[in-house]
Amino acid sequence: MRTPLVLRGARPYGEGEPVDVLVRDGLIAAIGPTVGAEGAEVLDATGQVLLPGFVDLHTHLREPGREDTETIATGSAAAALGGYTAVFAMANTDPVADNAVIVEHVWRRGREVGLVDVHPVGAVTVGLAGERLAELGTMAGSRARVRVFSDDGHCVHDPLLMRRALEYSTALDVVVAQHAEEPRLTAGAQAHEGEIAARLGLAGWPAVAEESIVARDCLLARQTGARLHVCHVSTAGTAEILRWAKEQGIAVSAEVTPHHLLLDDERLTTFDPVNKVNPPLRTGEDTTALRAALAAGVLDCVATDHAPHATQDKDCEWSSARPGMLGLQTALSIVVRTMVEPGLLDWRGVARVMSERPAEIAGLPDQGRPLAVGEPATLTLVDPDATWTVRGAEFASIATNTPYEGMELPARVVTTLLRGRITAREGEVRA
Repeated sequence: MRTPLVLRGARPYGEGEPVDVLVRDGLIAAIGPTVGAEGAEVLDATGQVLLPGFVDLHTHLREPGREDTETIATGSAAAALGGYTAVFAMANTDPVADNAVIVEHVWRRGREVGLVDVHPVGAVTVGLAGERLAELGTMAGSRARVRVFSDDGHCVHDPLLMRRALEYSTALDVVVAQHAEEPRLTAGAQAHEGEIAARLGLAGWPAVAEESIVARDCLLARQTGARLHVCHVSTAGTAEILRWAKEQGIAVSAEVTPHHLLLDDERLTTFDPVNKVNPPLRTGEDTTALRAALAAGVLDCVATDHAPHATQDKDCEWSSARPGMLGLQTALSIVVRTMVEPGLLDWRGVARVMSERPAEIAGLPDQGRPLAVGEPATLTLVDPDATWTVRGAEFASIATNTPYEGMELPARVVTTLLRGRITAREGEVRA
């Protein structure tokens, strides 16, 4: 039996007067002006916002295969420090997570590390090759109980194969998450197709390459009755397609990354490959539209697309650099900068897009729960008044490829609890 814990002076969802929260046996046991228990550990949470622990639907932990850039242990540490209590590890590992053996390995390692709930994402197609369906049923029925499938990094571009995947998903009660990119429109692409790319002489990645796949898949989801999830939405046009699809009653959800909320293709003028990502940074008009769509619920949630890379894969010429950015330890601050400070979301809205909706989309019954007595004490405490400076070398990740290096950001995660156990506190991981 764990020692009871009291969070003293916290503000649930940043609302109302400060309260004390008693945590006992992994659950919220009491909430009130003054609560306690004999022998309890007391954490001073004065002025801190209490939220349900964050859930990331889109994380690259690189294990197995690229442990030189990230491991389940280091990625879990980064997640806990960022306020996350559950992450979904994408399937583009080496070997690919396209069978029960690999997904069970990822699930087992996550449990051994124990800092966050690590849920493996299964590949839709064998080897991410887009030619034949992977073993969706055996992965869903494995000990890992895979509930999200994606070829992220590759689009399931064959419409017949995507239709079959959606049909199978309905029987398995799982979600197919699409990396929306028509490859025949993006061959050789290096940046968003627009004025900046033209001026820099970079081959363009047109918005329609994303939008055409999203439109097609929404129609396929309507025909099959399946649940579709759209990864890393990056264009205003995609947001409008999703708005239409939801109005039609199509079961589609979508995520946006922190970097697509904050950064635009003006960053590319330095030719610094830290800004290279897939899908690429778009225009300022797209960024504005994505913020509005997230506030309106057209985009359901924020997902980091945390993508660690080795130095040699980023510190090179633009055309050779791998796309991707770190995201787990900066996500909350970027959401505050782009959504809370402008008044687009309040703290309850932050809980919705970073915890509640992603947990609901993935079918996690014990994550993203209300801050109420009897609920799991899977929580994040945030200092809303703090500011901090990003230093990639200080992150828990092995890699350091952050586009926010040297940037001063608002808000800081102070404490993360997973079922009543402190996993991170004041910038330190508690194993």
